Amino acid sequence: MTAHRTARLVLSLLAGFLLAGTVATVTATAAQAEDGYRFWGYYQWTNGQWAFSQKGADAYVPADGAVEGWRFALGGAKPRVPRAAGDFEAICGKTPAETGKKRVAVVVDPGTPEDAAAGETPGQATGTCVVTDPASNGAKILAAVGPVRIEKGLTCGVAGYPAKGCGDQVKNINVPATDAQVTLQIGASVGSSAKPSPAASSEEDSSTPWTGIIIAIVVVALLAGGGLILSRRRSAAK
Repeated sequence: MTAHRTARLVLSLLAGFLLAGTVATVTATAAQAEDGYRFWGYYQWTNGQWAFSQKGADAYVPADGAVEGWRFALGGAKPRVPRAAGDFEAICGKTPAETGKKRVAVVVDPGTPEDAAAGETPGQATGTCVVTDPASNGAKILAAVGPVRIEKGLTCGVAGYPAKGCGDQVKNINVPATDAQVTLQIGASVGSSAKPSPAASSEEDSSTPWTGIIIAIVVVALLAGGGLILSRRRSAAK
């Protein structure tokens, strides 16, 4: 086992212990000061709730129709799961299935301002449908959503957030009893080979150039005809 894989396994196991009992909702209790870590947690949507992944993203291969979740947070003795449900239909429902590929919905939640390190500002939680090879693992799928910063084999930044730091220990953190749910910003699907059909021009728009040309021809013909008649009348008058 390489040093990178060892480091990833250690942090995953540590996070698993810290996030024991990973469920989407927990019983509200008073926030208590404790020591924890600031990191990206990796989850799968299972049986209607988020569950902390028992494998690293480079070792887990989600199936077609799966929902992957990433949440940046201060992790203590309770789960800090993504703050939105893993709704596959909402994220991938408008993306057509493709032969020989799979669709995986990915929820990326940068967390709250309280989770952020000094000088960092988390963005909005997003949902992205990734169309990819059936053998693609969680790491490859996440990389399709946005740039991933890896240090010592660990996922440290997603789409530029945070800009620095990786699994930093934080003393005396106050983890809220619950996290308010958020609405995902659903982005365009990635990896799909299907191209959107061009917007069809209206019949009126498509006929406009020809209509103008025909009108111009008629006007010229009328003017020419009128001129010819006027010329003949003048000749007759002479």
